[in-house]
Amino acid sequence: MTSAQPSAPATPSRPQPRPRPRPVYAALVLGVAALLLATCWGAYRLWNGAPYPEADPAIVATRLGAEAERVQDDLALSAGAESPPDRMETGACYYRGLRSVAHIDQARADVRTFILDWRTTGVPKDTARTGQERVRARLSQQGWKLVSENISDMGFRYEDRSTGDQVDVNWYAPTGTLAVSIHAPCGKIPDGYDL
Repeated sequence: MTSAQPSAPATPSRPQPRPRPRPVYAALVLGVAALLLATCWGAYRLWNGAPYPEADPAIVATRLGAEAERVQDDLALSAGAESPPDRMETGACYYRGLRSVAHIDQARADVRTFILDWRTTGVPKDTARTGQERVRARLSQQGWKLVSENISDMGFRYEDRSTGDQVDVNWYAPTGTLAVSIHAPCGKIPDGYDL
């Protein structure tokens, strides 16, 4: 006959932490990382603003020169009238975003706008109006958008929806000056490009 041995007193067990499922933990880590990256990108974009598009000055010059010739043909001025220049000018472009506050009126060296403009004086009003109407008709037919009118005594500005290029044709009554300006929007020029 065997006697029952007393059993050892039971130790109170501590509650074991439930194991965290790995997929939930991985999703949480990825979510935090994505949120951190989005915050950094948003702060960068807020500081710098939208980036300027890349611009190849040679391509822009060719495009503006071709448009200048078309405008000159549309205007059909007399033989002594001023012709479009054979050299493109550049203009200043500025910082965007909050960075522009830190660089007020400081132009960027790596971003430029490109301009072709010329003027002819002594153009009669009727000649200017007829030429302007031909320019307007062609630009409208090609899908350019009218941006503003009556900039001068008699003038307008059209914008190419695909490139952002603009054509201004203005006539000023006191001197009979017909002024044409064709310009491309600001673009980031390649490093080391000599303007």
